[in-house]
Formats: sequence, structure tokens, C-alpha cells
Amino acid sequence: MIVAIDGPAGAGKSTVARHLAERLGFRYLDTGAMYRALTWLARRRGVALDLADDLAELAAANPVGFDEAGRVFIDGCDVTSSIRKPDIDKLVPVVARHHQVREVMRERQRALGNEGNVVIEGRDIGSVVFPDTPYKFYIDASPDVRLQRRAAQGERDEITIRDRDAMGQVRVPMAALSAIMEKLMAGEWPEVYREHGVAKN
Repeated sequence: MIVAIDGPAGAGKSTVARHLAERLGFRYLDTGAMYRALTWLARRRGVALDLADDLAELAAANPVGFDEAGRVFIDGCDVTSSIRKPDIDKLVPVVARHHQVREVMRERQRALGNEGNVVIEGRDIGSVVFPDTPYKFYIDASPDVRLQRRAAQGERDEITIRDRDAMGQVRVPMAALSAIMEKLMAGEWPEVYREHGVAKN
């Protein structure tokens, strides 16, 4: 089973995804960490971040991996801590905006997702990467809340740059998540669909 969670920057999708995965006993996959890992490796290898084809080739040759503890690996290195540093924060949007890179990453995400029960969160997850999973949700929050969350995380990017059209996904206010998660845990998928709609593209 694949549960896809999407949403704009700072909406709280990572927090929701981690908790839901823990309660379901599923793997948690943070796709944002994949772009961070690639950014880290590109800097290490001296690959210019404006060269989309070179970055895509680097990504294809060095697939990002995760262990059961959630640690992130690339090129044989545990980069879990390294990819959360301020210099990576500033550079990862440059890498992630390249279409060629995103295509490689999407294929890797599909491969990881198809390995078994997983809660996967990140951009494009419900609309592009796993459009056929019925278990997909779009987490949203007000601009003020999102900015506060980004600041608390040490992020300084403009959230509007990362926003996108998310038609076809279920929009779920943060206030409603607790009740929805309880129903999901109880196996009440049909009731959740009736109340919040099934995400279909």
C-alpha cells in the first residue's frame, strides 16, 4: 500500500507523514531528502548546479537509498546529517527545479515506493509519481502558519516559489488531520473517502 502526502512548503506534510508511517507500521520516505542528497553529492563532485543534464546523470548513477531507521545514503555515504545544513538548504531548490533531475528522481521514488507499505511525502507524489494510489492527500495551511514553520525549521526560502497547482488531490486542513488519521488507523478508508473525496486525476 502506498499513502501519498503532498502539499506546499511549510504545511506540515513531513510531520504528518512521519507520524502516520509510525502508527501504520509503514516505511516513511522523505522525497525532499533525495534532492538534498543529490545536491550534497553534486557539490562534492564539483558538478555545476545549473547543468541539468549533468545533474540528472549524476542522480541516475547514484540512486539515493534509505535504511529502516530512516537514514539517507548516496554514493556509499550516510548523509543524513550533512543534507540538513544551511548551505544545502539554500542550494537544493536550484537542483530540484530541473525537469531532467525530477524525472530521474520520480523513477527512483516509484522503485522505492513499490518495495512495500510506505507513506511517501513530497512534491508531485500524488499527482505525478503515484497518481493511481487512492490513498493520497494534500496537506495545506495558511501562508502565515507556513512561513512560521519554515522559519522554525531554519528555512528562509519564499514559499510561493515552491507552490504549485495540485488539482486532483484531497486538500486536508491541518485541523482535520487528527480525526482523519484515527479513521485511517481503524481501517475506515471508505468513510474517509465519503467525507473528504477520493483523489482521482
